[in-house]
Amino acid sequence: MAERIVIDPVTRIEGHLRIEAEMHNGVIQDAFSSGTAIRGLELIVQNRDPRDVWAYVQRICGVCTSTHALAAIRSVEDALDIKVPRNAHLIRDLMNAAVMLHDHVVHFYHLHAFDWVDVLNALQADPKQTSTIAQSISNWPKSSPGYFKEVQQKVKNIVDSGQLGIFANGYWGHKEYKLPPEVNLLAVAHYLEALDWQKEIVKVQTIFGGKNPHPHYVVGGMATPLDINSDNGIHAERLSHVSQLIDEAMVFVNEVYIPDVMAIGSFYKDWTYGGGLNNYLSYGDFSTGDIRDVNLYRMPRGVILNGDLSNVMDVNPKDPDQVKEFIDHSWYTYDGQASGGKHPWEGETNLNYTGPKGSYSTLNTADKYSWIKSPRWKEQSMETGPLARMIIGYAAKKPEYIESVDSALSKLGLPFAALQSALGRTLARALEAGLVSKWMRDDMDSLIQNIRNGDQVTFNNSKWDPSTWPAQSKGVGWIEAPRGALGHWIRIEDGKTKNYQAVVPTTWNASPRDHKNQIGAYEAALKGTPIADPENPLEILRIVHSFDPCLACAVHLTDLHNDQMTEIRIG
Repeated sequence: MAERIVIDPVTRIEGHLRIEAEMHNGVIQDAFSSGTAIRGLELIVQNRDPRDVWAYVQRICGVCTSTHALAAIRSVEDALDIKVPRNAHLIRDLMNAAVMLHDHVVHFYHLHAFDWVDVLNALQADPKQTSTIAQSISNWPKSSPGYFKEVQQKVKNIVDSGQLGIFANGYWGHKEYKLPPEVNLLAVAHYLEALDWQKEIVKVQTIFGGKNPHPHYVVGGMATPLDINSDNGIHAERLSHVSQLIDEAMVFVNEVYIPDVMAIGSFYKDWTYGGGLNNYLSYGDFSTGDIRDVNLYRMPRGVILNGDLSNVMDVNPKDPDQVKEFIDHSWYTYDGQASGGKHPWEGETNLNYTGPKGSYSTLNTADKYSWIKSPRWKEQSMETGPLARMIIGYAAKKPEYIESVDSALSKLGLPFAALQSALGRTLARALEAGLVSKWMRDDMDSLIQNIRNGDQVTFNNSKWDPSTWPAQSKGVGWIEAPRGALGHWIRIEDGKTKNYQAVVPTTWNASPRDHKNQIGAYEAALKGTPIADPENPLEILRIVHSFDPCLACAVHLTDLHNDQMTEIRIG
């Protein structure tokens, strides 16, 4: 007889996610992913000035705020055919890269590492052996026995106090933890160091965008005054500070983050679960030229189906036959109907909750069971994110992707197929951070050279006046967010936002069944996974966390206590 495991909420993620898994003979046979809250920002921006939409929609999420802002900006520029100055493009990419590096590091150390690392076991470590291991895998200076002894004492003081604080939630002592105490201590030390590092890299956004989170953008470029001789603009000293932050980020990624993932991964080489769909999607990003020229993307665009690396198919977010969102198992209606699929330009956000009321009973997964819609590419379920991007880049024969992946797998002694797992997804994110940090260095050098050549333009105001706009237009802004392919679709009529839809990475990955009963990426990744202890399902968290879920982005506010829908007043 099947046993159902329910985790609600899944912690150490952004937002609210419920996972129900059906287990038989200790192995997950089926799984269901449910977003348990709604957002509704698509409704809030209707009838507003399109030039202001970015400021609203970046509040979709408290983590990747600027990625939503940039996608929104790009959608309006696409609709109005606005080309931004080269400096603005470089600044935007630098800010986007800073978010990606910040997100990847924070995700690994503070949201996901404890699925692999047993914190309390670090108390049994020999600091001298930890120091030896640390010095064998990188040149990071903080690697002395005394340093690791200090970290170990900090953890001991927390444990002895009986108040575990940041280490309170974990399945410590679980049989699926494989690391020796010394590697656990190494990871805990770098967990604490990453807390300090992450607050530095976001200063790139503060300098160029005025603040973090929620930095400033503007349709047509950036409101960033470049003047190396002015005390009020972005002058030489501030540019030097950004350059220093980039150099420090490259060191931390390559001397701490990547070596840690490799070291931890070497003890979990046989943990090959969590692969899932083997269908991958990327919109591409980080162009070396005009953002509209996808051939210049360093992060390539494409789709791979069924793991076939010999065929990277094209993606067109504007094609109504390619990208559609289905609602057959989601709490929405389209044109009053409970099922069907729509391209985002025609999309609707009509709430129609039909789930459990009052009690927290098991979901009726035969019907609607999530606030997340089911986006599909040519009616196929897709995974998006760092793993998708690394595999697509590899299949597209991008040299730096091939070199990065082959080198890592060779050191671990693993075949390419091992990437298609929770461990591989975690490794892909670290390898991608290495690539992005290099691109960040290149873009900063290009920006400084432009300024030295006398180019200080960051804004194109040629179409700022709405009287110059067409009566009707539509556009899409795509971006590769830390968690994957992000698209914002806008329709503009008479100078106002007529319709707006955002399809975010976690909507793709955490989607419920669709009209063909096809499962989403989370659901597929969980199937076939053995569970050692159903009362402490560490394996489920390990797989789900490997995607870095952002439910605040994916779902659309409901009152679970009073069984009432929250009323949103518009205007």
